[in-house]
Amino acid sequence: MLPTADIFIPCFVDQLYPATAMNMVKVLERVGVQVNYNPDQTCCGQPAYNAGYKPQSRAVAEKFLQDFAAPEAANPRYVVSPSASCVGMVRNSYTDLFADTPALASCQAVQGRTYELTEFLVDVVGISAIPGARLAGKYTYHDSCSALRECGIRASPRLLLDSVAGLERVEMADNTTCCGFGGTFAVKFEAISVAMAQQKVEHALDTGADFIVSTDVSCLMHLEAYIKKEKLPLKCLHIADVLASGW
Repeated sequence: MLPTADIFIPCFVDQLYPATAMNMVKVLERVGVQVNYNPDQTCCGQPAYNAGYKPQSRAVAEKFLQDFAAPEAANPRYVVSPSASCVGMVRNSYTDLFADTPALASCQAVQGRTYELTEFLVDVVGISAIPGARLAGKYTYHDSCSALRECGIRASPRLLLDSVAGLERVEMADNTTCCGFGGTFAVKFEAISVAMAQQKVEHALDTGADFIVSTDVSCLMHLEAYIKKEKLPLKCLHIADVLASGW
């Protein structure tokens, strides 16, 4: 029996890239996963936490735990998100927020079943390809800091992307280097942030790729802004948008 995915749609995706959320649903349903969406969900609390507002962040995180408490069901349920950044927040920072509190047990229960989209597809559902996925061109993959360092995600997105018909991977230099976004870092240290984006984009261009693909729209938004400003021949795509293409 396939699991149920209680999808968590992050703020960036909800407000700026809603089509990516719909494509995640499309992909999950394509492989037979039952999708559930709780319309009362809000934020995971990461913006406040990263800015140092721990009590305020905990209040938002408490709501997240309530929104994604697992009901009794015959099939297993997982929290699935198209953002390694938010998944990293839940898996790691929630431990700090709820240490030595009555909510620790419910926190750990949610942490244990929270997954980023690609690792859920590969590690939980057990698939290596989305039937019918097709996109012509070359892609280079950007390992977001949250995916790689907080969640240990590296192989699963490449495995799924390499199975897309017509798509060829070309790795860029320094592909594990930060893109420069970092949330409020991009606002507080604009010059450094832009320089880091420039370096990342130049490495991508050097590969001859048509697309930069990643698990995180926050990174892609940052890179896309630089690409558009400089009018460069490169397009940013979230992995859900790639896997949902061609069918």
